[in-house]
Amino acid sequence: MYRAARGGPSGLPGKIIGYRFAVRTRSGTATTRRDESVIGVNMELNENARIDTSQVDDRRGSGGGGGMGIPIPIGGGRGGIVGIIIAVLVALVGGGFGLNAMNGGGGAEQGDNTSLEQKCSADDALQQLDCRNTLYVNSIQAYWRTALPEAFGEQYRPSKTVFFSQGVNTACGQADSGVGPFYCPADSLVYIDLTFYRVLADQLGAEGEFAQPYVLAHEYGHHVQNLLGTNEQMRRQQQRDPDNANALSVKLELQADCYAGAWAKNATGTADESGQKIFKSISEQDIAQAIDTAEKIGDDAISERANRPVNPEEFTHGSSAQRKEWFTRGYETGDPKSCDTFGGSL
Repeated sequence: MYRAARGGPSGLPGKIIGYRFAVRTRSGTATTRRDESVIGVNMELNENARIDTSQVDDRRGSGGGGGMGIPIPIGGGRGGIVGIIIAVLVALVGGGFGLNAMNGGGGAEQGDNTSLEQKCSADDALQQLDCRNTLYVNSIQAYWRTALPEAFGEQYRPSKTVFFSQGVNTACGQADSGVGPFYCPADSLVYIDLTFYRVLADQLGAEGEFAQPYVLAHEYGHHVQNLLGTNEQMRRQQQRDPDNANALSVKLELQADCYAGAWAKNATGTADESGQKIFKSISEQDIAQAIDTAEKIGDDAISERANRPVNPEEFTHGSSAQRKEWFTRGYETGDPKSCDTFGGSL
């Protein structure tokens, strides 16, 4: 069983203080149990759900990256420098569209999932950061396999999440860990260096475990936009109206936040291929963690943390209030059709 504790660690490997869990056999029979002191318990994952590692491309041991990369010291993104160059958060929960201008992107060979498959088949799989994130990916894609045709009449095409370390080659160009998690429309893949969650927790204060699936759900929101052609339509609008390029980017990002909220509302209904529910429960505390994360990565919050002037005309991802509003709208309605950020003024 995996339960995330309120205010507990961000789920990095080896940090289980503050978590309550049981190690079980794959049949679900408890073999050992270890309880940690916790105050309140949040989401609960189903220890019997199968973790489908085929939805992940694990390149952490492949050396698939490097080159010049993007020279950002810590964190990542086009949204401004955090603190004393704590992080430049351009693609932070952003979609990686800032990478589109890079050249020379040819992608990289697929990684080797052997180690991940073994780890995620073990009894303690849910204690492992990469296995939990793989299960989050499974839930998000299970949701969209049903929601996309129901809401928009389009079939969902799965996308893999690439786990990388330090640097990675993509069809959008080369990137390093500094860009944060991102989605590359050119190869339809989500990319993340899992050490990003340490930046999110330690430097931005988004410590809750549910910040992690929120990040992934946002990136898969960009994948949905790519499947629907929203991304390409937005690019054409930017070319026709360059003065409003940033405002259009904000609308794209807020829609991805809203899509993440719609997934969160329906996450407890998602299941693995055998029908086992992936989440046993998601609490209001978890949703509060996602909203807190959305607020902490608003363009204004990033600027303020960096002691820089707040200029809405420079926003590319949306203010804290806007990100909170659109995630909340998706969550409260549970309907991705409610996420039309392009339909009027924000």
